Amino acid sequence: MPSNIIVFFTDDHAQWALPAYGNREIHAPNLTHLAQSGVLMQNAFTPCPVCSPARASFWTGLYPSQHGVHDHLAEDSADVQATDWLAGMTTLAQRLQSAGYTTALTGKWHCGAGEIPKPGFDFWHSAWRKTPKYDSPINRYSDQGAVVERRGTDTQIITDAAVDFLRARDRDAPFFLFVGYAATHNPWINRPERLVTGYRLARFNDIPVEAAWPFGGAGSHPLAPADPREARAQYYASVSMIDEGVGRLLDELEAQRARAETLIVYTSDHGLNLGQHGIWGKGNGSEPLNMLEESIRVPLILNQPGVVESGQARAEFVTHCDLHQTLLDFAGVAPVADAELPQLPGRSFKPMLPGEPAADWQNIYIGEYGPVRAIRDRRYKLVRRAEGDLLHDLDADPRETVNQIDEADCRPVAARLSAQLDAFFARYEVAAYSGKRGDALPIHNRHEAWRAADQSQIDP
Repeated sequence: MPSNIIVFFTDDHAQWALPAYGNREIHAPNLTHLAQSGVLMQNAFTPCPVCSPARASFWTGLYPSQHGVHDHLAEDSADVQATDWLAGMTTLAQRLQSAGYTTALTGKWHCGAGEIPKPGFDFWHSAWRKTPKYDSPINRYSDQGAVVERRGTDTQIITDAAVDFLRARDRDAPFFLFVGYAATHNPWINRPERLVTGYRLARFNDIPVEAAWPFGGAGSHPLAPADPREARAQYYASVSMIDEGVGRLLDELEAQRARAETLIVYTSDHGLNLGQHGIWGKGNGSEPLNMLEESIRVPLILNQPGVVESGQARAEFVTHCDLHQTLLDFAGVAPVADAELPQLPGRSFKPMLPGEPAADWQNIYIGEYGPVRAIRDRRYKLVRRAEGDLLHDLDADPRETVNQIDEADCRPVAARLSAQLDAFFARYEVAAYSGKRGDALPIHNRHEAWRAADQSQIDP
C-alpha cells in the first residue's frame, strides 16, 4: 500500500520562525524532532507570497499565471466566495481520491468558499465564512457543509477534527489528511496565556533591527501593531500552539501503529515579516509588493521512518509546485497535466529523500505576485516591477538594501536572469490567467495593489 500522507499547511508561518531553521527562542519540540529525524529543505519557497495564490499552487501544481488566483480571496465578499476559482482544474485531493485514497481537510481552505465541501474530499471540516475569531470563545465551522459551533482555539478544533478523521477512517485504504492551521495569521491576540507569558520575556534577536525597506512604503492594509513586542510574543506562542497540535496527531498515529506508513509534511503558504525591513506582513505588506526573502521563504519538513533518510538538511531550491509532484510520486500517481493547460512546472524531489544526490536539479526560484515577477539563484535576485526593477547580490547584501540594476558590471547577470524569467513564463503562462493582465484580472479583494481604479465601493 502506498504511503499515507499528512500535510500540515500553516498560514503566515515564516521559515525564520522555527528552531529547525535557527530561531533561538521559539519552543517547538515536535517540529524540531520531525526535522532532525527527517529532511529539512533549507531553500523552500512559495510561488506567491500571499495566501490564496500559494494555496491554489499547492492544490493544482500550477503557478498563479496558470491557475488565475493572484491575490488573497476576500472571505466576506459574496461575489468572491461565489466564484469557482479552480474551475476546470484537477486538484491534488481529486488525483489522490481517484487513486484510492481516503481524503480529508481540516482547517483553512482559502481558495473560495470554505464552508462548501470541495470535490476530491471524503471528509471536510473548515471555517465557516470569516471565522474563526480569536476574541470569540465559540466559532462556526463547516462540518461536511453543515454549520456547527465549536468551543476552543482554532488549533484545538482543527486538531480534534483531524483526530476524529484518523479514528473513523477505513484502515484498509491509504489516507491523505490536509491540516490547515491558521494560528500564525494576524491578528496576533488572545493566544493561550500559558504560552504567551514566557515569550513576553523574549529578546526577539532573530528579528533584525533595521531601517525601513528603501524600495517601497507601507501596504494598503498595514498590520503594524501598537505594541510590537506583544504581537511578536503572540506570534511565537502561535507557533508553539501549532507544534502541540502536530504532537497530538503524531501521538494518534503512534497509538494506531500507523506512523511508519505515514509521510508527514510540514509547510506554510508563504513567509512573513514581523518588523523585518520595517514591514509587518508578507508580499502585500508593502507598496510596491515585495518579494523579500522573509516573504517568499517557507518551512518545509518531510518525515517518514525508513523512507526519508533522517538528519538531512538539503540545499536544493523547491516550491509548492515541486511538493505537489512529490506527493503524487509518493502515492504512485502519474502527474498528468490537465489537457487544456501547459505542462506542470514542478518536479518531484522524492528521489532525493532517501539521501541520494540530486540529479541535474535546477536551483532557480521563480515567483510572482500579480504583475510583479522575481527570479533568484544562489547569489542574485531579480525583481521585475512597474516601479523599477531590482537586482540584489544576496551574498554581499542579504538584507536587500542595495539595488544593482544599473551597475555596469551587473548587467550580464541581470540579462541572464531576465532571459530565464522570460523563458519560464513563455513556456508555462496561460494568457487568460496571466498576472500581467492587471486591472483586467477578476477582483479578489478591495486592496489589490495593481488595480488603478478606486475600489472603496466594490463589494469586499
